[in-house]
Amino acid sequence: MIWMMTTYTNDKILVVLIGPTAVGKTDTSIAIARHYNTEIISADSRQFFKEMSIGTAVPDSRQLEEVKHHFIQNLSIDDKYSSYDFEQDTLALLENLFQKKDIVVLTGGSMLYIDAICEGIDEIPTISKEIREKVEQDYEENGLTSLQLQLKELDPKFYEEVDLLNPKRVMHAVEVCLEAGEPYSNLRKGEPANRPFTIVKIGLNREREELYDRINRRVDIMIEEGLEEEAKNLHPKKGLNALKTVGYKELFGYFEGEYDKNEAIRLIKRNTRYYAKRQLSWFRRDEDIQWFHPKDIEQIIKFIEEKKVALLTK
Repeated sequence: MIWMMTTYTNDKILVVLIGPTAVGKTDTSIAIARHYNTEIISADSRQFFKEMSIGTAVPDSRQLEEVKHHFIQNLSIDDKYSSYDFEQDTLALLENLFQKKDIVVLTGGSMLYIDAICEGIDEIPTISKEIREKVEQDYEENGLTSLQLQLKELDPKFYEEVDLLNPKRVMHAVEVCLEAGEPYSNLRKGEPANRPFTIVKIGLNREREELYDRINRRVDIMIEEGLEEEAKNLHPKKGLNALKTVGYKELFGYFEGEYDKNEAIRLIKRNTRYYAKRQLSWFRRDEDIQWFHPKDIEQIIKFIEEKKVALLTK
């Protein structure tokens, strides 16, 4: 069912809090939500899944009790769920929340899901099972380079725009080209979706050394908390898209004898750092994002207040 908003409330604000993994989005989003007595929408596409709690750094019980969160462990890894589904579910939820709140916080690091809310989803065809399996098999057997070359041939325009190091984005574009029989760039919206609320984008970042240290320590904590056991329980379903995620795929390699446990942990840390770098590269393309250190809560609140005043004085 396609969502349609019945009321237009441009004086309402959706604070979109983004940044690389382990930067401190959870604590900062809670501080903002508590200040405004509002609720948080998670845009972390892996925290949706109830079987993946340790490896996705789901907020703990204390944090979830402090502020009401939405879309945290609400799905199973066996469920089919797309960025389009997330867009529709989030917009419907916002229509309800904005009836009682002037400000709502959306936070996460999943770039495609953030874009789904801020920009809107492209009107693309449903991908057939055959094409999806064909593209996935190509990726598994020949790697990302093969798909990059396919995309360059199928859609040279989008090839120049997409993050070529993001397998999901490249695979998705190739799938659409094959399904539609025309370049993905021909199907994309020329303009961002017109949302009936104001979006205020706030980016969080730290010095590289500080961020990488937090990533390494987070991985160590995950291992201490039982990530290996969690991954072992999920190993039989490793082919699911949800499990092609840093933290799980490296442990799967360890379980299958490709390397030892210490090497798996090293790879998790390295690949998480790589992922954080890709996230920052993606977000830095957006000139609407105002950047802060996570500790600068007062400055962040002041920035939001300035946006509120500007809306009221229009």
